[in-house]
Amino acid sequence: MTAPLRLFAIATLGAPTLLGLGAVLGGVWAVAGLVWMTLLTATLDEAVARATENAPEGAEFPHADTLSVALAAVHFALLALVVAALAGRTGLAGWERVVLFFGAVQFMGQVSNSNAHELIHRGARWLHGLGKWVYISMLYGQHASAHLLVHHVHAATKNDPNSARRGEGLYRFIRRAWPGEFRAGLAAERARAERAGRPRWRNPYLSYLAGGAGFLALAALIGGPVGLAGYIGLSLMAQVQLLMSDYVQHYGLQRRPRPDGRPEPMGVRHSWNAPHWFSSALMLNAPRHSDHHTHPARVYPALRLTEDMPVLPRSLPAMATLALFPRLWRRVMDPRVADWQDGAERPAPGAPSKG
Repeated sequence: MTAPLRLFAIATLGAPTLLGLGAVLGGVWAVAGLVWMTLLTATLDEAVARATENAPEGAEFPHADTLSVALAAVHFALLALVVAALAGRTGLAGWERVVLFFGAVQFMGQVSNSNAHELIHRGARWLHGLGKWVYISMLYGQHASAHLLVHHVHAATKNDPNSARRGEGLYRFIRRAWPGEFRAGLAAERARAERAGRPRWRNPYLSYLAGGAGFLALAALIGGPVGLAGYIGLSLMAQVQLLMSDYVQHYGLQRRPRPDGRPEPMGVRHSWNAPHWFSSALMLNAPRHSDHHTHPARVYPALRLTEDMPVLPRSLPAMATLALFPRLWRRVMDPRVADWQDGAERPAPGAPSKG
């Protein structure tokens, strides 16, 4: 395993190891899992305030998919274990269950979401299917369709439900984006089925709904009513974190219309990026978002940062936290959006923020 992949493996597998021990043993292990996903990540991002180096152009990472498959397996196992623990099956005290819940939420919202995103972009059908089932297990199967068929086509335009407008607060965005993404993805799948001459019953949305119902039943079987409630809570908060990530990474940046009315091509100027090393490793380089949109098939260790990309003033998790306070968020971000939309500012990755 190459050095970059070792960093990804340590960052992503450390938390579920601690959370798994926390689900069984509680106490310091549950606390350590939550700390890994929050305080430790924030501290390491600030302690080493620079990005990891870009991989050489054309570099290959044959074990990147191996890590993604391992993370998917860990996700399913941890989900079942946490549901059992939340239901009291492992003997945890009340405070231990609360700590475990929030640690697991952070893992599923930041690591599992990022990993599922990677998998649905892979060319192999079974890898794509694995990513789809990770999303289904978080009751968010629609994202496997809408992300590829809608977001990557219409990002940074008004036709994309998951691109936040300048001045739009996080809570208003979530209320618009969740149902908007569901409807847009469904319409895109129906249009694709018509073009291919497939019957309606082969629409993947049926598997999203049936699969979600299956996971709800499994959660109830594992943990009864309490486990089911915990599972629904985990899923909803993981969905919110995905939407928060979309909000932060596309806030306010719009593709300009061309003379024919169509938007300009998606470019590096149309996504926000973060160079912070540990949170980037934890989220499989999801904060290198511009390069992902311009090279969607590029495997995560090979994603790049360049000087002509918009850069967030803090790490992606820190900016998602800031977004919880819409007035403060707009005060920090709206001037930066205006600068980038007007083409007046080109900060380098890792450059100090203004103000």
